[in-house]
Amino acid sequence: MICLGIEATAHTFGVGIVSDKGGVLADARDVFRPKAGWGLIPIEVASHHKEVWQDVLNSALERAKLSLKDIGLIAFSQGPGLPPCLKVGLEVAKKLSSENKIPIIPVNHCIGHIEIGKLQAGLEDPVTLYVSGGNTQVISLIDDYYRVFGETQDIGIGNALDKFGRETGLDFPAGPKIESLAKKGKYIELPYVVKGMDLSFSGIVTEALRKSKNGIPLEDLCFSLQETMFAMLTEVTERALAHVGKNEVMLTGGVAANHRLGEMLDVMCRERGARFRCVQKEYSGDNGSMIGLVGMLMYKSGNIPKDIDIKPRQRTDDVEVTW
Repeated sequence: MICLGIEATAHTFGVGIVSDKGGVLADARDVFRPKAGWGLIPIEVASHHKEVWQDVLNSALERAKLSLKDIGLIAFSQGPGLPPCLKVGLEVAKKLSSENKIPIIPVNHCIGHIEIGKLQAGLEDPVTLYVSGGNTQVISLIDDYYRVFGETQDIGIGNALDKFGRETGLDFPAGPKIESLAKKGKYIELPYVVKGMDLSFSGIVTEALRKSKNGIPLEDLCFSLQETMFAMLTEVTERALAHVGKNEVMLTGGVAANHRLGEMLDVMCRERGARFRCVQKEYSGDNGSMIGLVGMLMYKSGNIPKDIDIKPRQRTDDVEVTW
């Protein structure tokens, strides 16, 4: 069987095509870019998705050298995500399903990141640090659910970096620019906010912006933001690793592209005798292949939800892992 996955939770509209043997046959995507100084406005992002979905679909089918007649299953990102964007993905999935008589299955976006990461990184049962714009969670599979051992209490780390970048004149996404500037900076103390196993980023950004207005060099603030936030993430990941007694750590999500975060986690894992893997950039960000992969796993295991609708606040630990 071949599954077509549709990703539309935030800025990316993606279509991936995967086989039932776990191979990615094609992956295509189009990313919305906001105006300078602006964040993501959901209605504008949804309009972008409506404009590009057909081209992205055609591109994926062309790369796979397939047609819709070859597709046996359609999976779409059900949540969590921005409601207008999720709705576009659902509408496209329903349209293709109805017109071509192909079964449809909803997929949790976060679990998509985990499963394609495990496949790509060659890991069996890791503790996963999932860091993206809207999500920051430390996750591991326990008793048929991806349990969340720690998470942000306010904004995701990607959104935190983008907020700082937007207020200091950096283009979206701000993460790569912050990483580059950080290489020239020195440490300035910022709040370190770990609450039990959870984290908070908004106050750190507020303080960094205050220091920026007081003349602290941008390079120093970028360096300090990274060192502080990434140390927080590494601390919580290490404690989760010790708690569950596993020996693998996986880093995934859009912020996984940051080399400094990977370095800190790698040092921690080597000191604990654990194996660390960072998902390649091609699959660490939002993509349709991860949705297709989980859709295939769910369908083959008989886990076929009847609720074909979006769930903008769906949690990682809401979905039973039956595969």
